[in-house]
Amino acid sequence: MGGKAFPFALRRGLVLLLMTAAGMGRAGAIDLPVNDYPTAARADYVFGCMAANGQNRIALERCSCSIDIIASVLPYADYEEAETIMSVRQRGGESTGMFLSMPLMREKVARLKRAQIEGELRCF
Repeated sequence: MGGKAFPFALRRGLVLLLMTAAGMGRAGAIDLPVNDYPTAARADYVFGCMAANGQNRIALERCSCSIDIIASVLPYADYEEAETIMSVRQRGGESTGMFLSMPLMREKVARLKRAQIEGELRCF
């Protein structure tokens, strides 16, 4: 073995060791729940909830708990779609007809409402 082969073998061994250690570290890691709700969306929900339930510390805690429950059962993309559908429905007019009649749209809103009920039951 020449002097140049040893450093290469050492480097290769070190790379394999690091790759193995990285894989082992992941295996022991705790999987955390997905937190895909932006802070602004959570804050917006809490502000609206507090407007309906009181401007006090208890309402803050309950409303924060509620959005956490919603986020744990409904991905943010689904939450955002349902909120958009409900917003369009509130405007009224001819253009909202499809938002009222399409089963897919009704199901998206129903899923959000079920998540909200879950939040209310567990937090209020």
